[in-house]
Amino acid sequence: MNRKTVYFIAPRQVELREEPLPALGAEDVLVETTCSAISAGTEMLIYQGRFPRDLETDSVISSLRGGFEYPLAYGYACAGKVVEVGKGVNGKWLNRHVFAFQPHTTHFIAKLDSLFPISDSITPENACFLPNMETAVNLVQDGAPMLGERVLVLGQGVVGLLTASLLKEFPLESLVTADRFELRRRTSERIGVNESFDPDFLYKKNGSETSGTEMTRHFAYTQCFDLTYELSGSPSALNDAIALTGFSGRIVVGSWYGEKKAPVDLGGSFHRSRIRLISSQVSTIAPELCGRWDKARRFGVAWEALKRIQPQKWITHRFPVEEADKAYRLLDERTQETIQVIFDYKR
Repeated sequence: MNRKTVYFIAPRQVELREEPLPALGAEDVLVETTCSAISAGTEMLIYQGRFPRDLETDSVISSLRGGFEYPLAYGYACAGKVVEVGKGVNGKWLNRHVFAFQPHTTHFIAKLDSLFPISDSITPENACFLPNMETAVNLVQDGAPMLGERVLVLGQGVVGLLTASLLKEFPLESLVTADRFELRRRTSERIGVNESFDPDFLYKKNGSETSGTEMTRHFAYTQCFDLTYELSGSPSALNDAIALTGFSGRIVVGSWYGEKKAPVDLGGSFHRSRIRLISSQVSTIAPELCGRWDKARRFGVAWEALKRIQPQKWITHRFPVEEADKAYRLLDERTQETIQVIFDYKR
């Protein structure tokens, strides 16, 4: 039996390759993919050729281990149905809907311990948001928001929207978001945040234009944030985060910039501000939580959050996997029109 898998073969080039499936082992199951979500962060860095060549793709997820080099099958948000089981697998797994950290492919062979059963209360499309929801849970835990704090989230892509949705459940004094794209700002406002602004906004002040950075500094005088999340994917946004964060505040950096670089202003007010820069990445759990938290517990929280938030409403585009090149081109050239793009294998 053959499967079709999406491969990144060069900067801004993808192709769908037909390849034989490995033999089904006694302890394996065969999963037919229903849908898979494209990561607008990491995957676009791979698509654009902006990834570091000396970094392992993922040190935890076995299906993604290896180096960043072309050709590369990549992706980590597949939902599907078990259509065949090995001799040593309980037949109850047959026809069960499951989630897996797998590249975009029509079928895959997996061990049971790498699969997450999808409950009847969660659709496969919602389940595709599990990796980003786990990331959002990790970001909130690393930021540790407190009662009455003023919180800012820079970037309202999927991870930013999920993080803002979780933060909205806290008794904060205010929750403000920012994004360059109107679609994402309007979506953020529907979550119920206090305000969502454009960091690139130019406005007239005393007859002269004020740049986005100067605007954020002006904004900071009216509201210095206790906790800021940098989730925009733009390294230059760190300057906005520094300008908007108050004395002894925290900045949680959840973006992965790949090879993108920008000068960061660590002079000026930062030197005396005692602001803490916190690196947050979902592959690990903060050391101070490891005594009570593990991946299984965090996944449990993420699944429950998916039930509450129902992020499938943020899917803006669906493509058959045969049109993978169109999907990535859309994300690359018309990002402002998208929130979540998925491959629908039943189209």
